[in-house]
Amino acid sequence: MDRAHIVHDNFLRRCAQADFPAGNPPAGTLDPAMAVSIYRSGCVTRALDRASRAMQAQGQGFYTIGSSGHEAMAAVAAALRPTDMAFLHYRDAAFQIQRAEQVSAAGMGQTITWDMLLSFACSSDDPISGGRHKVLGSRALSIPPQTSTIASHLPKAVGAAYSVGLAKRHPPQHRHLPDDAIVICSFGDASANHSTAQGAINSSAWTAYQTVPMPLLWVCEDNGIGISTRTPTGWIAANFSARPGIRYFYCDGLDMYETFRVAAQAADYVRKRRKPAFLHIRTIRLYGHAGADVPTTYMAKSDVEAEEADDPLLHSARLLGEAGVLPHNAALDIYISTAARVDRIAQEAANRPRLQTAEQVMASIIPPRREHAPSGGPTGDARAAAFGSDLKQMDQPQIMSRLINWALTDLMLEHGEIALMGEDIGRKGGVYGVTQKLAARFGRARVIDTLLDEQSILGLGLGMAQNGFLPIPEIQFLAYYHNAEDQIRGEGATLPFFSSGQYTNPMVVRIAGLGYQKGFGGHFHNDNSLAAIRDVPGLILACPSNGADAVRMLREAVRLAREEQRLVIFLEPIALYPMRDLHDAGDGGWMHTYPAVSDRMSFGQVRVHGAGRDLAIVTFGNGTFLSMKAQKRLAEKGIDARVIDLGWLSPLPEASLLEAVGECGNILIVDETRRTGGLAEALMALFTEQTDIPHGRLTAEDSFVATGPAYAATMPSAEGIVDAALALTGARA
Repeated sequence: MDRAHIVHDNFLRRCAQADFPAGNPPAGTLDPAMAVSIYRSGCVTRALDRASRAMQAQGQGFYTIGSSGHEAMAAVAAALRPTDMAFLHYRDAAFQIQRAEQVSAAGMGQTITWDMLLSFACSSDDPISGGRHKVLGSRALSIPPQTSTIASHLPKAVGAAYSVGLAKRHPPQHRHLPDDAIVICSFGDASANHSTAQGAINSSAWTAYQTVPMPLLWVCEDNGIGISTRTPTGWIAANFSARPGIRYFYCDGLDMYETFRVAAQAADYVRKRRKPAFLHIRTIRLYGHAGADVPTTYMAKSDVEAEEADDPLLHSARLLGEAGVLPHNAALDIYISTAARVDRIAQEAANRPRLQTAEQVMASIIPPRREHAPSGGPTGDARAAAFGSDLKQMDQPQIMSRLINWALTDLMLEHGEIALMGEDIGRKGGVYGVTQKLAARFGRARVIDTLLDEQSILGLGLGMAQNGFLPIPEIQFLAYYHNAEDQIRGEGATLPFFSSGQYTNPMVVRIAGLGYQKGFGGHFHNDNSLAAIRDVPGLILACPSNGADAVRMLREAVRLAREEQRLVIFLEPIALYPMRDLHDAGDGGWMHTYPAVSDRMSFGQVRVHGAGRDLAIVTFGNGTFLSMKAQKRLAEKGIDARVIDLGWLSPLPEASLLEAVGECGNILIVDETRRTGGLAEALMALFTEQTDIPHGRLTAEDSFVATGPAYAATMPSAEGIVDAALALTGARA
């Protein structure tokens, strides 16, 4: 017999006989009505888990990772406020059910059982994901959606908690959390070992240790096992009970009175002290990991039965009886009637419509537009105060790094919700000086020197974005992005997808990258792979090639994030930061003046340099610089070429690009990323499918980048571009 049926039958029999497991008597200040409400939420949780398995057996349900054994989270929810944002563990149905009861009691109707069953059925009527996945989440309940994540939601909880204090000083227009809110983030004992969890918890402690407000309640639900691997006895307490900057609390999740009391104490500590706390809850896991999991294949049957005998709902029924709140027969009636109601609703939910087409599935990949109060741009006085003597230099040509710095200054003056975060961006002004003076201009609360952890940097941005800020995180080098790419792929980009656009995390991620740094850094400072960025649905990837375009594109990136709630990665070619000359020493051909404040480059628009028709060189980043060097040499050989700078690398600006190459005799793609998985693959496919123009490609080799004299040996060169162009056009060298 399935363990779910065994646990169900055991409850019916033992509760009817008042045969309860032994435990401490009820203690604390839990109101009788609240105690019954918490028990009801536990009964709904249990019934939903059984219904999900029945629906799956009928081919009508598609998710069976349950919450049975973790009913204590209903007591945790009861100890908090519905306005406290909650990033939940995937076993926390009880928390969401109880919070729905709190909100309903306040006059805001909720249909939590119906909603969750629609989610199990993957119905398009599901109010949070629209049938795209079974998730816990609700805008009305301040629960951003989470699916079967393994700790990837912890870093953004740090960001959301940090944002509460910053919003009090710099309130953004689309602020979500009140001044006295706290943030809760829950996870399992197995997930606590994940590097993402360790990094996020450490980040919260590191922040609080410096007396920076961090109102964050970590909740570890310790059921002692991760699928089949046991957590060593005492491991969670040993690991987290003495962390500097974090107060530790423990409770037995089988006792809802104790859980409510301790959770209330922990929440009160966090709310009053504005410091993080770690609430360690003992739970058990009933039924195994998910529907297909048979725990007796890796656990002794006696151990499985011992946990089932310690059923938290049986403990709750015992405690309610001992408190004189609810006799055991009344507790049994609630359990039975709840199960019958859930089964009845499940039959209706199973017949609701489901997604059928690609268009329906993809409808929420791109988030909805968001209205903003109009901005007239930074005032003259504000600019004069911020820029000082730099204002007098703006009509003189400058290198890219300085122009980006000025663009960031203007954007931060105009939009008070912008905040920067990253390693060394404040006091030092960035590894390449791009953020110099910004901390002095805007303060360390908006220009945040973070600890050395890319997951925490991106998570800080993601969480702040959910409270109305427009974060601009910086990743020092493109290679470092790969340490944390799931924060973008698995969290940032999926949030609107899993919430039908109700939750978004708009931001602009600045990354210094690509190759051609002379003799410095090798692979880890000259990464030339974009594949892990370009294949993320909904993500915009921008890459300027010169300072003026960098300014215009950065302004557009901020507009896209601010008004269209897009997630943008802004890739800055390191080698072009200091570039001054194009053809000859001292010609200043790669420096530009600062564009007018209102000047932007439209999303999806390519830049065309020259009007040649013999050859279109399609490129980006360093490739634009090299191609324009080659363009002059080709002209000397009688080939009239134009250089088309893509700028926007994902999604590709197909319409603008096809128009730009339309009247050319040949197309040469110059791609500094690798031949396999590089940008040229998509461009070759585009030109093959959409044009009859002969085309070829020159790419980097499938290699890492070397340090020293061979720094550029594996990537395109101006000479190589000339040779490839001559070969493609059939001209003689």
